[in-house]
Amino acid sequence: MGTNETTGPSATEEGVGWQTKFRYVLNSDFVRSAPFWAVPFAIMAVAVYGGIGYNFAISLTDNNGTIEPASFSNLDFEMYVQALSDPNVIQAATHNLILLVSFTAICLVFGLFLAIMLDRQIRYKETVQMIYLLPMSLSFVVTAQLWLWMYDTDSGIINELLGLLSLGPIDFIGNPEIALWAIIFALIWQFSGYTMVVYLAGLQSIPSSQFEAGMIDGARTLRIYLRVIIPQLKASSVSAAVVLMVFALKAFTFLYAMTGRYFPPQGTDILATLMVREAWQYNNWAYSAAIATLLLLMALGVIAPYLYYQYREGSL
Repeated sequence: MGTNETTGPSATEEGVGWQTKFRYVLNSDFVRSAPFWAVPFAIMAVAVYGGIGYNFAISLTDNNGTIEPASFSNLDFEMYVQALSDPNVIQAATHNLILLVSFTAICLVFGLFLAIMLDRQIRYKETVQMIYLLPMSLSFVVTAQLWLWMYDTDSGIINELLGLLSLGPIDFIGNPEIALWAIIFALIWQFSGYTMVVYLAGLQSIPSSQFEAGMIDGARTLRIYLRVIIPQLKASSVSAAVVLMVFALKAFTFLYAMTGRYFPPQGTDILATLMVREAWQYNNWAYSAAIATLLLLMALGVIAPYLYYQYREGSL
């Protein structure tokens, strides 16, 4: 008598197992939703990440913008070494940091102040809210032209008022010592309404009983806000700060619209304006690509900590 001993699954069982796994993959949400995300993802991969990769590749060449295609046979980091020792790049990066930090910090503080005022149910609350939200509906170009008129040395309303006090006229945009701060002030005017809305939403999510409990305990209003209310606005502060910093890095349109008659911009040159000038005026395309990569790294320096914070908070 012989016995048939099985040492493993039969071919039939293996086939059934493979078919089951295949059907499971086909019925998964990832595959079934592919028609909706595959095409946009492919376009983004080519247009965005493909462009970033090609820009980085160009920065490793010596391409000068001629009609001849760039040669990728001899790649090096010469353009980056040159950029990191270039006084113009260092100055532009410094202006970027000044714009990034001061614009973000002042917008957060002023927006928080406005939000607290509105949360305290001041008179004409709706009117005040509309006044500070209106600039957000304007484009960079429109806002830039508005402030160019207000800063104008001959007929600008600001210099007209300064003239009444015998303090003007002041060339806000043409003076390299104050031009950057004049631009930052105009940007604050446009975006303080955004931070106001973000903080107002955060304040209204905090139970009023916490404020009332502090008042019953005899704490002053300022102490209640500093010790109880504002610490709970951490998420609002982080979200608003990231958006503001991204807008600060994208301020090329606003800055160019205000300083277009000055070339290069006096006291307001940032990496984006320097990048465009190197490419289109001097035909230094490889050098311009290296500056663009440095600007991308600065943007990642803003986004990466935020994503890590979101990951730690369990929001990703």
